[in-house]
Amino acid sequence: MHFHPKYHAARNPDRAAVIMGGSGEVVTYAQLEAKSNQFAQLLRSHGLQIGDTIALCLENRADFFALAWGAQRAGLVYVAVSCRLAAPEIAYIAQDSGSRLLIGSAYTAPVLDEVAKLAPGVPQLRFDTEGPLSLDAALAAQPATPIADERAGCDMLYSSGTTGKPKGVRIPLPEDPEIGAVNSLIGIANQAFGITGDAVYLSPAPLYHAAPLRWSMTIHRMGGTVVAMEKFDPEYALELIEKYKVTDSQWVPTHFVRMLKLPDDVRTKYDISSLKCAIHAAAPCPVPVKQAMIAWWGPALREYYAGTEGNGFTFIASEDWLQRPGSVGRAILGTIRICNEEGDEVPPRTEGQVFFEGGNAFTYHNDPDKTRDATNKHGWTSLGDVGWVDEDGYLFLTDRKSFMIISGGVNIYPQEIENLLVTHPKVADVAVIGAPDPDMGEKVVAVVQPRDMAEAGPALAAELTEWLNPQLSRVKMPRQIDFREELPREPTGKLFKRLLRDEYKQAYEAAQAATV
Repeated sequence: MHFHPKYHAARNPDRAAVIMGGSGEVVTYAQLEAKSNQFAQLLRSHGLQIGDTIALCLENRADFFALAWGAQRAGLVYVAVSCRLAAPEIAYIAQDSGSRLLIGSAYTAPVLDEVAKLAPGVPQLRFDTEGPLSLDAALAAQPATPIADERAGCDMLYSSGTTGKPKGVRIPLPEDPEIGAVNSLIGIANQAFGITGDAVYLSPAPLYHAAPLRWSMTIHRMGGTVVAMEKFDPEYALELIEKYKVTDSQWVPTHFVRMLKLPDDVRTKYDISSLKCAIHAAAPCPVPVKQAMIAWWGPALREYYAGTEGNGFTFIASEDWLQRPGSVGRAILGTIRICNEEGDEVPPRTEGQVFFEGGNAFTYHNDPDKTRDATNKHGWTSLGDVGWVDEDGYLFLTDRKSFMIISGGVNIYPQEIENLLVTHPKVADVAVIGAPDPDMGEKVVAVVQPRDMAEAGPALAAELTEWLNPQLSRVKMPRQIDFREELPREPTGKLFKRLLRDEYKQAYEAAQAATV
């Protein structure tokens, strides 16, 4: 059996492949097939061949899928770039990935104008734009027939690097060149999550993230309908479930928190009985939050733990989770290995670094050190997380990779922010940490050691925030800047960041206890 929207376009041309939640725009499988073919033709007309790389910097819009499928069928590597990044960050990814074309829109035009100055060697095309940059005109000039040399391509999504700069997770092009060949996520979606070709799948998150993009494309491979939200709104998500009789969906814990905070009369007024699978991942879900969601939505909640790297995958259904609160499940791709600092496996219920054996291969693009650090002496690979397994193989995570901050399901890497702040003339030292936040899970906090402690205070905090603004995307901006005479460092220079994190965590818990 073949899994690709081209086959569904032939069998069910009028079926909705994409519905945009806000505008109501519908793209049928026939329309998706035509535009993806036009984009593949356009790529070839620009000289892009199998194995070349392009970057997509777009807001959530229906065209996102046509471009991704066009690149996939042309055998390209497509890099989805957050449209919330600052111009230097986008320019870095475009250049580091070796992208030969950067696709944007009128929405992203202001930042992409700056990117064009920083990365003049990367040509751009844009939707909703007139003149030589018009992607709409360029696509309209192309035939809607398949290119002669179709070959399966793949994505390359960016994660953190050892220098604080993001690094692309490089997955080899599929060995099977057939664009509709089965892959591991199709099997997981069907067998573990019960998703079928009849699915109506709600995607409330930005499509430039790994899970929304890959899972939505998996729904297209199976012939289902993706309902994509332009922007998440808790009540509107419930309205869309009722309106389109959504059967499957995927969330992060912040979505749950915001929906649970809706008034009871709002939460109960929508019919969500069609929803049979509500997947969540990307960040640890607080046990009380998940318990409340299961009480509301029933056993539809299903959780997994995995990374962009695709080296392993765990799964747990609601029924099993209620027996083991806090677990992220058992492995269904790869074998979990909990290892000590020497890289040797430890017994059940012993904490250690989480490795997977036998999962998919990957490398970090242009970062052999990070690739090497992710692999132990047995050849097992790790995302850097710490946890333990029980006697039945259920994984419990006890810490996140290094000191990564997860705010609203978005991964934020402190070193990039620290590297910027420490260059400010009034900053002597800085530590950026994640502090507990009731809505976002964690918030970014910068603990600054000023050169002159007499300058510490709101005015300096405001100055640093203003200075960071043009250099960092909003999601990475510190929500709080505190000052210390000295940061806790070893004589070797190593920062005791855990001490700071523990301090903020204890202060948060004490404040919470005081309000009870």
